[in-house]
Amino acid sequence: MRRKSFLVLILLMVVLTVGAVVIVNKFLVFIETPYRGYAGNEVFIDIKNGDSTKVIAQNLANSGVVYDEWIFRIAVWRSGLDRGLQAGEYHFINPLSVMDVVKKIGSGQVYLRPITFPEGLTIEEMSKIFEMQAFGSADTFIEAAQRVELVSDFDTDALTLEGYLFPETYSLPREATADDLVDAMVTQFRRVFHEEFRNIVQKRQISVRDIVTLASLVQKETGMANEHGLVSAVYSNRLRIGMPLQCDPTVIYSLQLDGIYDGNLSRADLKYDSPYNTYRYSGLPPGPIAAPGQAALEAALNPDEASYLYFVSRNDGSHEFAHTLREHNRNVQKYQVEYFRRGRARKD
Repeated sequence: MRRKSFLVLILLMVVLTVGAVVIVNKFLVFIETPYRGYAGNEVFIDIKNGDSTKVIAQNLANSGVVYDEWIFRIAVWRSGLDRGLQAGEYHFINPLSVMDVVKKIGSGQVYLRPITFPEGLTIEEMSKIFEMQAFGSADTFIEAAQRVELVSDFDTDALTLEGYLFPETYSLPREATADDLVDAMVTQFRRVFHEEFRNIVQKRQISVRDIVTLASLVQKETGMANEHGLVSAVYSNRLRIGMPLQCDPTVIYSLQLDGIYDGNLSRADLKYDSPYNTYRYSGLPPGPIAAPGQAALEAALNPDEASYLYFVSRNDGSHEFAHTLREHNRNVQKYQVEYFRRGRARKD
């Protein structure tokens, strides 16, 4: 009798063990099987700091991201990430297994939207990108860009943040405001304009504002990084001898400020009365005319060792540089007068 009871017990243990293995295997398959229980195209899950695994699991299950909250909680326990789930907003658009959901939240793959500002844009131009990409209205960006207190420690004369909103790609959560973006852009400017740059400014006894202003002129004059140092040299040489900068982009900026730029720059525009017009007023304009990139800032701080005083566009993005006015006039004749004359002849 005892032997029979023992055999029954052994058989029962085997059955239970096999059953447990089957259950575990089915569970492992289940947590690795993609699932999508929400009706729309996407769902956002906001996990706040301090949310427990239970709260997160309920949120995910109620939203249809996972099949069951207990399955998620067991998967979290199995992954060892029960204390590693990260706060933030998460975006779900495709079926995911429970383990993939755990990994996504455990690695902090929060939802961020990118926005890119190319080098050489004004605040007005940046605001249009901000609105076009549905981050908010252009006016809210322009308003945020008036917060000059963000740069008051190194530029007490700033009337706006023109020149200090560093051009780059920024990744922002959905609820980010124009103020959040402007904060990030000024912070990035500070990173780029690092201690070495500030030491050069202090040693040369110039202001950060003057360097950024010069860099903005360099940025607007050429998009070719290998020419930044030469353009900076031309303007630095002119400043040194008191020669007007005669920088076309400053005239365009002055017209844009007054809302009268129509996309064309005429000879009459060169006489437009504005402190930003470097044809009428010598020295640097009152402030930056655009957002310079790192290469332009470096060129403004360290211009090439060149004695050029002039340059003219070759109409291919590059420029021809000259030491004398006579040499410059020959270049203008070649690359401007004759170039456009040939273009008109081809059309005829």
